[in-house]
Amino acid sequence: MRSVLLIEDDIFDTMTAQKSFARFSVPHTLYTAFNGEEALDLLLGRQGQTALRPLPEVILLDLNMPRMNGAEFLAELRADPELCDIPVFVTTTSGMDTDRAAAEAMGVHGYILKPLDFETSPDLIDSLSLLEHLLK
Repeated sequence: MRSVLLIEDDIFDTMTAQKSFARFSVPHTLYTAFNGEEALDLLLGRQGQTALRPLPEVILLDLNMPRMNGAEFLAELRADPELCDIPVFVTTTSGMDTDRAAAEAMGVHGYILKPLDFETSPDLIDSLSLLEHLLK
């Protein structure tokens, strides 16, 4: 089963992404986690979770979250030999060039402005093209 993991603490943003995946018939299961800790539990099968297998093809990662933020999660993901190659796209409300540069310095594959409403955000074209290519 092909999948995408969305790590997002805002329920509205999560629902918007779920609706966009459904509206465009994205042929992937969308899994969600509220923060980096929950995502690692899902990926590694910790805290009573069944490990997500096969691994998701892409992770959509919010940077500002409680408990374990996106940068902390990304550091742990990249340190794990089994998980380190999963492509990660940062999702954020910040369009500032300095934030984009900081995300790229963390080794992400793309930078997507929220909300994840793929139909109405013209700024998403480049990142979504890359995301679409990765999901083929």
